[in-house]
Amino acid sequence: MQVRAILGFALLGVAIAALPATDRWAAPPAQAVQLSDGKVYFTHPPRLVKAVTTDDTIRVWGATYYFTLDLPDDAGEPLGQVSIKQHQGSDYVYYDLAESVAFEGSSYRKGGPLLPLGSASQDPETQTVIVTFDPPVPPGRTITIGLSPIHNPDYSGVYLFGVTAFPAGPQPYGQFLGFGRIHFYGDGHGFFW
Repeated sequence: MQVRAILGFALLGVAIAALPATDRWAAPPAQAVQLSDGKVYFTHPPRLVKAVTTDDTIRVWGATYYFTLDLPDDAGEPLGQVSIKQHQGSDYVYYDLAESVAFEGSSYRKGGPLLPLGSASQDPETQTVIVTFDPPVPPGRTITIGLSPIHNPDYSGVYLFGVTAFPAGPQPYGQFLGFGRIHFYGDGHGFFW
């Protein structure tokens, strides 16, 4: 019996030694958190990196607002939806949702491949835009969502857009990532990132 145990441990040691060093101590992949009520959470939620506009002049047509998110490797679930809700500003922004885009990367000029959108919708009562990815975006990516307003607000000032991320699945729990802040000016600042 002792001989078998010693032989078994020796074989186990040989098997572990045969693994590459990076695989020997690798932690198992992170799993999403699912509560007893069926709601799914990110293990580590995405992070809002920035919000910018291609033109910060009031009343301008043809601007695009970009919201960049970093989805960590250990998120536990792919990104299914993002909601962007206007919380502050003297004027409500309406969008041409047919022009909505999403791509890998953090800058339109240096952006990576486009990400397919399942839908983009706007609820005027709650001032919220919901962007759905189809297929969902896997963890470990930096992505940017571009929204095209019909025109920039009529009034200058700071506009705050709350960003919430939802994991993929039938009962996702949205996790608030913070506020994207865009300042609009009245004297033709014009800005492109």
